[in-house]
Amino acid sequence: MKKVGLILLSSICLLTACAETKKEEASVSNIEQISKSSSNEVLEKATSDYKMFVEEQIQGLLEDTQAWAETLKAGDLEKAKSDYPIIRMAYERSEPIAESFGESDVKIDFREVDYVEENGSDEGWVGFHRIEKILWTENTTKGTEVYADQLVNDIKELKAKIATIEVSPDLMLTGAVDLLNEVATTKITGEEEIFSHTDLYDFRANIEGAEVIFKLFRESIQEKDKDLVQQLDKEFQKVNELLDQYMTDDKNYKLYTELTKEDTTTLAEAVTKLGEPLSRMGIILE
Repeated sequence: MKKVGLILLSSICLLTACAETKKEEASVSNIEQISKSSSNEVLEKATSDYKMFVEEQIQGLLEDTQAWAETLKAGDLEKAKSDYPIIRMAYERSEPIAESFGESDVKIDFREVDYVEENGSDEGWVGFHRIEKILWTENTTKGTEVYADQLVNDIKELKAKIATIEVSPDLMLTGAVDLLNEVATTKITGEEEIFSHTDLYDFRANIEGAEVIFKLFRESIQEKDKDLVQQLDKEFQKVNELLDQYMTDDKNYKLYTELTKEDTTTLAEAVTKLGEPLSRMGIILE
């Protein structure tokens, strides 16, 4: 009887231990699932908020461009020139999504050199830079009216397309890095605003667009790598402080042609230094 009792006692203990182990495993599994679900919710909110940000930017772009079209038709050359770079900043901030619609990007933001390279001539070339060329090379608003009306319609079309897009963390992460790469490798040469030389407005808008994405992912990055968040804060601050040095008032910047080679080199280096940690934001998907 004692032997049977010991066997029963051992069996009970074994079953109890197994039950406790399974309970612990289930508890750990539940925690992991909750954590994963929570992480997904944070990312979903970030993508939702980013889409809302871009939609607001494009709505502002549309309204400002409609007003600009009236300025052009009224023949106010100086106002048309001063408004041009500020209006465009909304588009530059939104490029990760806006540029994903290739046909719209060609209509709204294509440079002459790129258009001619693809099409053999400037016939059919429209958009902001088409108007820019007339304003600065011909020093008149005459001839811009038809392009302005088309630009308004093309922005309306872009707005409708953006409403249908599904924003993913990948799109945002890639877009943030692309914004920085574009500044550091092409826009830093002054080739974007070849006629107006208002490139610094584009620089700032691209940096702002990338920083919005970083801030939306900040919580997720913080959970993975606190040091990366600190580094990004530091590098964004450096680039913004550099750009602040070239402001002429609270919203305007010096012309690109007023920068020295040392200025552009310093800017390029700062943007490149920011781009490295920015490219590591992908850890939130691991």
